[in-house]
Amino acid sequence: MRLSPRTRAATAAAALACAAALTLTACGSAADSDSDGITVVASTNVWGSVAQAVAGDRLQVRSLINEPSADPHSYEASPADAAAISDASLVVYNGGGYDQFVDDILESTNTAAATVDAFALFESGESSDLHAGHDHGAEATHDGGHEEDSHAEDSHSGDGHEGHDHGGINEHVWYDLATADAVAHTVADRLAELDPEGADVYRANATAFHTRLHEVSDRTAAVAAAHPQAPIAQTEPIAHYLVLAAALNDVTPTDFTNAVENGTDPSPASIAATRQLLLDKQVRVLIYNPQTEDKVSREMRSAAEQAGIPVVEVSETLPEGLDYVQWQTGTVDDLAAALGAPA
Repeated sequence: MRLSPRTRAATAAAALACAAALTLTACGSAADSDSDGITVVASTNVWGSVAQAVAGDRLQVRSLINEPSADPHSYEASPADAAAISDASLVVYNGGGYDQFVDDILESTNTAAATVDAFALFESGESSDLHAGHDHGAEATHDGGHEEDSHAEDSHSGDGHEGHDHGGINEHVWYDLATADAVAHTVADRLAELDPEGADVYRANATAFHTRLHEVSDRTAAVAAAHPQAPIAQTEPIAHYLVLAAALNDVTPTDFTNAVENGTDPSPASIAATRQLLLDKQVRVLIYNPQTEDKVSREMRSAAEQAGIPVVEVSETLPEGLDYVQWQTGTVDDLAAALGAPA
């Protein structure tokens, strides 16, 4: 389950207190760097993979959370993590409160690092429609601080988010391909400012990443065409944006998902309703996050398996040996296989 905001704030504060005692030399040794001293740090290996796709061979990106079994919601930032962030040239993170420790460290240390906040790009509407062109002729503004990213000169539009509900916050934006695309292009702009000699390389790599994302979006569109409004359930709304893109209908009781998303225990009534939904075979797939499993989620999985409903595992960090596009492609393929032939 997720830590409460108060618990996460206390954890981050402890890390910051330790980081304050570190010397500048210690901070400098915490992050990988190239010969020019440019350091890139990502909160998780998901965004680290996106950033690395853009950085290519010129820079090595360090991801703070990279264990396949780790739960980023309950991650406790170490003093070394705080030092790496405060000493970085560029910090790439999810935002939206998902990796709050990054914001806390940036604010506490008053670092001059450039930042790319994925959730800020998502909320601003600057994420791209994958089927629209990109115009990256204009440089993005770099203010030397960690203010909200600006990418307004690009031809990104809100079209890639048509139908998204911004009334409630779902911070799992790495399952939104348009946001991943926007992050890649913004990383390219930031790195071009830090390393002008590599600007063409970074932007070419971002364009190549955009092209590769079509491997995922095309598969997702095929699922939407074959299984429009197919009913599914989730133990938590981690794959919310994938479900939207695939035109599936998440019929999980709202009381259940809201409780899980807010880090509280679902009520007995919502647990019973969700279990019955599965036992009655009212859904075709259960989407399951093994990184945050607990007694309740295991009960839901057991009910699905008892009813013969396929379980599709989704995660919050990259499995070992896969990059972002490979991971997303595999997840969509698993979902398509679980849904089977068109209903």
